Amino acid sequence: MFIFVYINQHTNQFICYPITNLTMENRFSALLLLLILSLTSFQLKCHSTSPEKLKTYIVYTGSSVIDEESLLSLHNNMLQEVTDSNAAPKSILHHYKRSFSGFAVKLTEEEADKMAGLDGVVSVFPNEKKQLHTTRSWDFIGFPQKVQRTNTESNVIIGLIDSGIWPESESFNDKGFGPPPSKWKGTCQGPNFTCNNKLIGGRYYRSVGDGPVSKGDFKSPRDSVGHGTHTASTAAGNPVSMASMLGLGQGTARGGAISARIAVYKACWDDGCDDADILAAFDDAIADGVDIVSVSLGGFNDHNYLNDAISIGSFHAMKNGVLAVFSGGNSGPGPATIDNLNPWSISVAAGTLDRKFVTRVALGDNRTYVGISINPFDLKGKLYPIIFGGDAPNTKKHLPKSLSRICYTNSLDPTLVKGKIVLCEGQNKGTGPSKAGAVGFLTQGQSFRDTPFSVSLPGSYLDLKDGASVYDYIISTRTPTATIFKSDELKDILAPEVASFSSRGPNLVTPEILKPDLIAPGVNILASWSPISPASGTNSDKRKLQFNIISGTSMSCPHVAGAAGYIKSFHPTWSPAAIRSALMTTAKQFSPTNNRDAEFAYGAGQINPSKAVNPGLVYDAGESDYIRFLCGQGFSSKTLQLITGDNSTCPEATYVSSARDLNYPSFALQATHSKHNVSGSFNRTVTNVGSSKSTYKAIVTAPEGLKIQVNPSVLSFTSVGQKQTFVVTIDGAIYESIVSASLVWDDGEYQVRSPIVVYDVPIP
Repeated sequence: MFIFVYINQHTNQFICYPITNLTMENRFSALLLLLILSLTSFQLKCHSTSPEKLKTYIVYTGSSVIDEESLLSLHNNMLQEVTDSNAAPKSILHHYKRSFSGFAVKLTEEEADKMAGLDGVVSVFPNEKKQLHTTRSWDFIGFPQKVQRTNTESNVIIGLIDSGIWPESESFNDKGFGPPPSKWKGTCQGPNFTCNNKLIGGRYYRSVGDGPVSKGDFKSPRDSVGHGTHTASTAAGNPVSMASMLGLGQGTARGGAISARIAVYKACWDDGCDDADILAAFDDAIADGVDIVSVSLGGFNDHNYLNDAISIGSFHAMKNGVLAVFSGGNSGPGPATIDNLNPWSISVAAGTLDRKFVTRVALGDNRTYVGISINPFDLKGKLYPIIFGGDAPNTKKHLPKSLSRICYTNSLDPTLVKGKIVLCEGQNKGTGPSKAGAVGFLTQGQSFRDTPFSVSLPGSYLDLKDGASVYDYIISTRTPTATIFKSDELKDILAPEVASFSSRGPNLVTPEILKPDLIAPGVNILASWSPISPASGTNSDKRKLQFNIISGTSMSCPHVAGAAGYIKSFHPTWSPAAIRSALMTTAKQFSPTNNRDAEFAYGAGQINPSKAVNPGLVYDAGESDYIRFLCGQGFSSKTLQLITGDNSTCPEATYVSSARDLNYPSFALQATHSKHNVSGSFNRTVTNVGSSKSTYKAIVTAPEGLKIQVNPSVLSFTSVGQKQTFVVTIDGAIYESIVSASLVWDDGEYQVRSPIVVYDVPIP
């Protein structure tokens, strides 16, 4: 941008000014200088970019191999090189310097492109905003409170990158806990926030957020949303007896690794979770000494793993022996909606529990209908007038019936709705009816019938048929009335099933890597809550809760993180891949007959932590395996050396590593679209972690039309830690979009199962 320049007579510095900023005092000097510059054909270009052209980018420079002071100087020099600005150091929003190297900075698109071309830069990508994926559960998966535990479970540290934590919750008291393990290098940050020997660390990040935090939030690790408190107590919360959400779901609320320590990294606020802050949280969590990191958030999936903050952060976690567990997303049930696809972490789907909440509705003519909701309110059978929202539009605000039909906020006329029950179309949490003074509400629809929502006033979600019956009653009755009862807790004999909202595969980035990896309880989960956060997520809800019931893959993710922490307590030297393998190969199998999306809905199956402690064999992998994988994805040796900080190189051009050669505990093969033909081979290696002397036989289950061979079909081991390699070959044709098969290694004591999925899924 070419603008006027003048010389400060006191400092002899060039000062850049837009023409509108020149004062009478310095205008003469500027005009004189402009004349001189024009006579000498010399131009001075100043770095002055309007704020609206700047965007936050993340500059990733790989592993940190130099000291902190030199690293910060390097970052600043790189920025100066692309911006040519003396004020460059002030533009950097955050330095990543503890576990890997990079920085977040505001740049123009042109500057970002220039930055990407500098030596030492792995990738430059825009900062995106991710979203949070929002008691009985542990017993349901066969993991009782009195399960066998080790004395070393208290050495396990589970980190959570989330919305923070409510430290005073009973789930996080430190009664009976000694000092944190010596490996802990973290801190307790921020005002009005205290850690203890259970909750040993807390940090918060707001380097990029849009302005100040909202009213009611805290510039500390304290949780105002409730989400982070819920996930932390699910992963590693203390047992709390007689816990309930206003009487619903009563029982003992507890985590999976109840003796593990908790460290929280608040990167999420009520406006979302910035990539720059998520990456900063990973940087600290790894250096602080966590063993497991649970991340219940997600969003945009870049087809380049090195342009994704989540993939970068979890890669460096893996590199340092830390297992990252992610929620798979709540964008189901469509295909290819799964989040967090990288192969060095775990992506988790959500399943149902064997309990469900139903809410009965009675009409004035004595007919009763059963809907779903989390409704702790009880109208005690009293009948109230009922009205259809479409008949009560707020004409004073000139809003159409199309909005009042769905009970949109401010769309209902309070004079017509006050003191009545309102029938709405579509899903609704009751904000509109509540604001208009309704005493209750009914909604109707067919989507997500397996997932009740929490309501801010008496309400129930009916199916379309029952909703139509209620509407017919309203329009055919002179004084229609109804009442809504408190929710009942019933046994769900069909559980576990895949939640309809749970995101599905296949993996669009690497089709040969099956995602999700596992499924865990994620519907109607009771856990601790932030007492200042609305129970139903609506601002009109003023109830103060210690525990809340919510659903999402956000809830299934910490179940797996807790289970991983439990396994880590028995096997502290196991790698992240070994722990993942143990969870996957011992998982409870789901039936593809009952799930049309098969493994793309549930991965290897539902976690079974008790069994996963002794899996028999594991599919292990480390940094070098993932480097070979990235070579096969087209990354150069130069780029990979920046990531690793060593002399890692890709294989010769004569051999290109396939994603099918990554030592993964599952198998995925995409058919040829034109003829549905399939042909492919997979190289795998298993490590013996069971009996020292054992012989495993391969048992293959495959549908007609598929030929699956394993060579060799028998593996013999003479010691613990011994490795054996085999090849799986698949040939044939499929005539359905998804075909399921499996490989089980069986020695009579252990059954090590891997899912095989062959597919030709049309992607919308």
